[in-house]
Amino acid sequence: MSHPSPPAAHDGGRSASALPDSTAWEPYPEPLAVDSAPLPEYGSGSLADLLPTLAAGMDVPGTTATITELTPADRNCVFLIDGLGWEQLKAHPDEAPFLASLLASSRGGTGRPLTAGYPATTATSLASVGTGLPPGAHGLPGYTVRDPGTGALMNQLRWQPWTSPRVWQPYPTIFQLAHDAGVHAAQVSSPTFENTPLTKVALSGGKFLGRLAGEDRMDLAAEQLAAGDRSLVYTYYAELDGAGHRFGVDSDTWRGQLMHVDRLVQRLAEQLPPRSALYVTADHGMVDIPFDEQHRIDFDEDWELRAGVALLGGEGRARHVYAVPGAEHDVLTCWREVLGEQFWVASRDEAIAAGWFGPQVDDRVYARLGDVVAAARDDVLIIASEREPKESAMVGNHGSMTPAEQLVPLLEVRS
Repeated sequence: MSHPSPPAAHDGGRSASALPDSTAWEPYPEPLAVDSAPLPEYGSGSLADLLPTLAAGMDVPGTTATITELTPADRNCVFLIDGLGWEQLKAHPDEAPFLASLLASSRGGTGRPLTAGYPATTATSLASVGTGLPPGAHGLPGYTVRDPGTGALMNQLRWQPWTSPRVWQPYPTIFQLAHDAGVHAAQVSSPTFENTPLTKVALSGGKFLGRLAGEDRMDLAAEQLAAGDRSLVYTYYAELDGAGHRFGVDSDTWRGQLMHVDRLVQRLAEQLPPRSALYVTADHGMVDIPFDEQHRIDFDEDWELRAGVALLGGEGRARHVYAVPGAEHDVLTCWREVLGEQFWVASRDEAIAAGWFGPQVDDRVYARLGDVVAAARDDVLIIASEREPKESAMVGNHGSMTPAEQLVPLLEVRS
């Protein structure tokens, strides 16, 4: 941990061993064993390790440099591009020539990616980035999860229904720790995010500066970097992810957004003040899923999958399944029989023991996890056409532990 240790926790008992290199991610024999899922590199090369490493390089108390390949800088800027997976970036060098030219710089010049963490989804990843903690500790372990206090599903991206942010996620952010240590901390993002609960629990601390246009954000981020002898600046771009969800990563619209992102990164890189490091990363990658019954399994029309299930959480490629009390074993058995050749299907305790959510899970987070957790290996979704009509209609999807979703860049430019 990079700052005060979490309270009593369920010990995962397994350290991450999979290297974030797509050539090492081979198919696994079927049926899929829980411990065959390729783990995120918690503690050495995941998104949760990035800000603690940068802050430790600026002598922020309570932080530790765990991404050992990175060299400290006095001024650090993290530009997070929502949905820019490592696999997708490598596949589109013509649309992103500047970003492609930086591929060899990734992860301190090793040319290797980071891992997002499980599930590979925006709310979870942003919380991992901002707090420096894995999902089992910060407690945002999915797109939707059950609130143990109410028994209802809670959408952690939109924060619906509302619950107290500081109760849900009590740890300080790295930005707050940096600000308290005298580092100039700033976030430059869309004004719509300034007062959202997700921003409060994941990215608060220091200044928030809202700008609508991407170009304005790049210019202001460079200004904020120069505003302190030690600076930690975060900026964000969401539209690439939106294009992927709506049209897919194989669409002209997505490629057009990637071209725009490439120009934004170059604009910021060309304005870096002295003694600065710019890191370009992402919260997850994405895969396009065909619209047919073979690739989209509809929970709302499948009586076997529905049997004994009280709530369906998560998202299509990373499901939390909450059973009717007493039906947990039967639901696990059924989901394994129906989906076990395409999904890693685990009980809550099996997923924790395998380390899916990090080396440990806080007690307050334990019951937020599904009684059954299902992570897709193949190009397949568990949709819910009636309960989740908008999500079920998306072309591009993410959430699981495959390279296309899990691997993200950490491109570097220094001045």
